[in-house]
Amino acid sequence: MTEPTPEETAKVLRSYFRDERLTSMPRPGRKRQIVLEQIVQHFEPGRRYLEPDVNLTLRQIWPQDVAALRRYLVDARLLERSAGEYWRIGGRVDM
Repeated sequence: MTEPTPEETAKVLRSYFRDERLTSMPRPGRKRQIVLEQIVQHFEPGRRYLEPDVNLTLRQIWPQDVAALRRYLVDARLLERSAGEYWRIGGRVDM
């Protein structure tokens, strides 16, 4: 899959977010990946998070189904998990 253009990314984010809240989850595919890559920006690279902390962050973005959102982020290879801890492994990193 090719990288989305900045214009495509902006259009998708406008369609699925109001302020910092996700309004609906796109179907699996390119749009969902763009949405998930935006969400993972709320997690610092190199930092480990306990599941309750991940839930707290995700609840502010999409309170409808935090468990599904965690799973989507892991399945998209943006977060990794082990022994109740999560850490960021993907997404863009602004320097």
